[in-house]
Order: sequence, then structure tokens, then C-alpha cells
Amino acid sequence: MSSPVPAPHGPAFLGTRLRHLIDLLDGEVAAVYAGLGLAGFRPRYTPMLRSLAASGPASIRDLARAAGVTHSAASQTVAQMAKDGLVTLTPGADARERIAGLTPRAEELLPLLRAEWDATAAAAAELEAELPYPLSRLIEETLRALDRRPLRTRITDAGPALLPRERPGGQTSR
Repeated sequence: MSSPVPAPHGPAFLGTRLRHLIDLLDGEVAAVYAGLGLAGFRPRYTPMLRSLAASGPASIRDLARAAGVTHSAASQTVAQMAKDGLVTLTPGADARERIAGLTPRAEELLPLLRAEWDATAAAAAELEAELPYPLSRLIEETLRALDRRPLRTRITDAGPALLPRERPGGQTSR
């Protein structure tokens, strides 16, 4: 009989563990949404809806900035929200820009969503109170550190053998 394999831990598994944490957090919030009769409502919609509810129609670029995600991620999220009947998309000032606005259905859901957002914020504060260091602060500090020096740079600095080497004739290899 073999013993169970321990869960990966430590810096070498940072991405894996963060994905697992996000899966846990998003899965639990999605279960709350389903319990409220909002099956299919995705936690990633929240920053976009909150921004639109607070400021009105906005470009995808502005929503990305407000949510702290890439333009591509915001565009994909807003496209899914449009399919789910939560936002409308209209042309912006130029052909590349699209403006998102809340649908009547989304407006109708806002009181319930705001109550859920408040409850989630309270639950997150309770979770952080159990930790030796606030997770939200750690995330912000980590993002700033990666802005200063990306992980890719840290990897190649730590493993010079990973850098391409020049061969005779100007070709590079690994």
C-alpha cells in the first residue's frame, strides 16, 4: 500500500497553488450565485458590473483599467456578459472601440448582487483576519514587485543556461 502523495508546496509551485486558491474562491462564490438563482453568473463579471453600475457605460479599455486586468481579458469577459444578457455593446468613437452598458436585466439584478458583494467582502475580511498577513496586501505587493522586475527576468537571471546562446554564423540555440 502506497502512502498519499503530499500536495505540492513552496515557491516552485507558486502558480499551481495560486490557481488552486482562485479555483476554490471562485467556485465558492459561484455556488453562492447559483444558490441565489443566478446559475451561470461568473465571479469574474463582478468588477465589470460594479464599474458599470458606479460610472455608467464605459469602453472595454476603461473597464480593463478599472478591473485591473488586460484589455484582452476584459474584452472576453464583456463578450460573455453580452451573451448572458447582462451588457449591451455599442460602437465607440472609432471602429475599434466598443462601449458596454448594463441591460435592464443587469439593472434589475443589482440590488441582489450588491447584497452578495457586501457579504463576500465581509467573508473575505473574516478570512484575512485568520491569516498572519492580509492576502489582499500580499497580492498588491506581489503585483508591484512583478512590475518592477518580471518573473521572466528573475527566471533567466537565476538560470543563465536558459538564455539562448549564439552559434557561429549568428544563429541562436538553447
